[in-house]
Amino acid sequence: MRRAVLDLTSTQPVWSMPLAVGDRIVRAFGAGWEVAIVAEPSASDGDGAGGSSMGARAASGAEVYLGWGVSPGIVRAGRGALRWAHTAAAGVGGSLTPAFAESGAVLTNSRGIMAEPMGDWAVAAIGFCLRGFHEAVAAQRERRWAKVAFTDGAVRVREFRDARIGVVGLGGIGAAVARRCARLGMTVRGVRRRPGRRRPAGVTWVGGPEDLRRLARSSDVLVIAAPHTARTRGAIDAGVLDALPHGAFVVNLSRGGLLDETALLERLDGGRLGGCVLDVLAAEPPPRRHPLWAHPRVLLTPHVSGVSERFWERETALILENVRRYLAGTRLRNVVDLHAGY
Repeated sequence: MRRAVLDLTSTQPVWSMPLAVGDRIVRAFGAGWEVAIVAEPSASDGDGAGGSSMGARAASGAEVYLGWGVSPGIVRAGRGALRWAHTAAAGVGGSLTPAFAESGAVLTNSRGIMAEPMGDWAVAAIGFCLRGFHEAVAAQRERRWAKVAFTDGAVRVREFRDARIGVVGLGGIGAAVARRCARLGMTVRGVRRRPGRRRPAGVTWVGGPEDLRRLARSSDVLVIAAPHTARTRGAIDAGVLDALPHGAFVVNLSRGGLLDETALLERLDGGRLGGCVLDVLAAEPPPRRHPLWAHPRVLLTPHVSGVSERFWERETALILENVRRYLAGTRLRNVVDLHAGY
């Protein structure tokens, strides 16, 4: 009998697979399949931790594994039988191990599943920046009525239609950000690995990675939405930050490793940048004494831009579609390029 494992119980309720979803997936595999549902919770933060210890035991001889990341232990447990692994996370850095590459299995991920809530989060972050909320929040902490700072021009307040948004990465998340910004009247430009592909809706110009500083020079808000790969690690460095117009903002909802946080803090402290909104950091959570915690021009959210009550609605649809495709022997959705890293 063929074997599949559902290792999608999470330590965090919002990411934990509902029982009804498990039942639907079991029915989708149908006769001839033994489908094990792992009840032990596993960590689902970031790229996932590769499942629970119980999941590794359940994966013994499994042909299909669905979990939060795919650890080398899961691959070893497959004992050469593993043919398809799916991670419910969008990031795949923790799954791209030599063990997985050598297994010959296909890896799929959940890119695009969180694009809608992350697009909403990005627009909220952009509005926070453009309307001077950094100053309002800092003043509130000090019990200071800061009206004069807004009315005498010390705090620059901009309308959406006058804002230029630069989006780094135009995949599902970047495209969702661009679409929303354009509908609100903002001018949107972007860069991506393959600039020659069709432009997402609302994007007026697309460049390649070599055009990153050019994009920065024409961005009032730089939104980082690219996947974390060897090529994008540290891409938003001091040179890119210095190319931004004076008083510009940085919004990061991708991964902390793409942004040079030391260079960012230096430019915030020097008044070069207007502020930032960060959902992701190099270390999560940052050390208690890290200057980002209390900086008046920094808003931190705890890696929650993708949180949505509708996650399992979209994730279930993706998994069921791929189960149907797998059983039919056709190409799966969201196949990860193991060399590109996403």
